[in-house]
Amino acid sequence: VTYVEAPTCVAPPSPRDDYSNLRQAMQKRAPRHPFHAFHLNRRRALQGLAVAAALPLNGHAQDSYPVRPITIVVPWGPGGSGDITARTFSKYFEKRTGQVAVIENKPGANGILGSQYLKTANADGYTVMMTSNMTHGANTSLYRKLPYDPLRDFQHIGMFGVFGLLLLVPAGSPIKSFADLVAQARAKPDELALGHFNASTQISALLLKSMGAMPIKDVSYKAIGSAFTDLLGGHIQLVFADYPAASAQIAAGKLVPIAVTAGQRSSDYPQVPAIAEFIPGYEVITSLGLAAPANIPKAVVDRVNALIIDALADAEVRAQFLKLGYTLRPYSAEATRGFLVEETEKWARYIKLAKIEPQ
Repeated sequence: VTYVEAPTCVAPPSPRDDYSNLRQAMQKRAPRHPFHAFHLNRRRALQGLAVAAALPLNGHAQDSYPVRPITIVVPWGPGGSGDITARTFSKYFEKRTGQVAVIENKPGANGILGSQYLKTANADGYTVMMTSNMTHGANTSLYRKLPYDPLRDFQHIGMFGVFGLLLLVPAGSPIKSFADLVAQARAKPDELALGHFNASTQISALLLKSMGAMPIKDVSYKAIGSAFTDLLGGHIQLVFADYPAASAQIAAGKLVPIAVTAGQRSSDYPQVPAIAEFIPGYEVITSLGLAAPANIPKAVVDRVNALIIDALADAEVRAQFLKLGYTLRPYSAEATRGFLVEETEKWARYIKLAKIEPQ
């Protein structure tokens, strides 16, 4: 007789078993379905589905952006370095992406009006703005209360470069050199008027007055075009302006540079001395970059940053920027933000030195 061992049977749980123990035992034996959580927690499942649905869009944002025209806000008037840089980059942007980049000038209050506009724009990457170490650096010390936080309210995307300013006089001016300016300003206090139109030119003027002990009147303008008009019309005697804005007037023989604000002479104007040669420690440079509202997709930040860096490497764009006095700075988004943090601290020292009271 052959004996066969009977299979072992598992007795079903008795009614006296705790229901929770029974449920745990059943869960251990049964494989989990991918959407098991849906049956246990409908809200959590829907949240998970929403996140999963968003992933493909973010993953392809860098490849698809832009799918429509973008707006580049310029917080200064037409004709200045920010405006010229924006228009140069917009042409490259259009060539690379096939989408139009519209330039929108919003001058006023040292770039505050434009910055306020950008702060409230949609954070989708289709509205960006030209920024500087003035709008997102010096302004924190120039104003008691800014209507925006230069770092928290914006996503800084990248930089184009830095450059100094030129101190200009009309071609027929009796002031032929910086030494002439010093002599006339001290001989006739408060008779000479020096125009400025943004934070960098304002601080350049006030530092010149304080560090050089020169009693000169400073006159504020909303845009560089108005300052040039008054300078050529004889209403003011000097003006600080950037290389891009001044180059055409210099080439036409209408304006003459007598000094530069950078710490050393410019290769474009080697005959023009640096103000630091007369006033040790004097140096003012301006940066230009691009920013967007905070919280735009990182993929879009990476895409636009790559376009800026590619533009700076493009032979045509690079030649234009170098001709305008740029020292190119192909920075990452993180490096751009770090640069502005350092500039904010530097300009706080400059403004204190210039004895400028916050407005």
